[in-house]
Amino acid sequence: MSTTRLLLTMAACGLVTFLIRLSFIAFGRYLPDDPRIEAFLRYVPPAILGALIGPEIFMLGGNLNATSDNPRLWAALVALLVARLTRSVLATIAAGMGALWAIQLWFG
Repeated sequence: MSTTRLLLTMAACGLVTFLIRLSFIAFGRYLPDDPRIEAFLRYVPPAILGALIGPEIFMLGGNLNATSDNPRLWAALVALLVARLTRSVLATIAAGMGALWAIQLWFG
């Protein structure tokens, strides 16, 4: 792929992303003021986060790995427990990363 084509593709992706975000800013006032829409939109960030994190937890080396020897799965379970108990994003991230590092060091 040529450098020009790559740069044009990146610029097009950036423009599309910008226009999608701009649409909510520019036309958000025209959305109906409905509590059902607000309730629906509350679930968007967790859904996106799950879609981003899920493959990192369950895919190792391009293959699905949901077995007990997957260190990322155990670290995710520790992070979920800490999130449930503390409701702190910083504590959840610290516990998950600490657990992952400890598990990787322990099992090599």
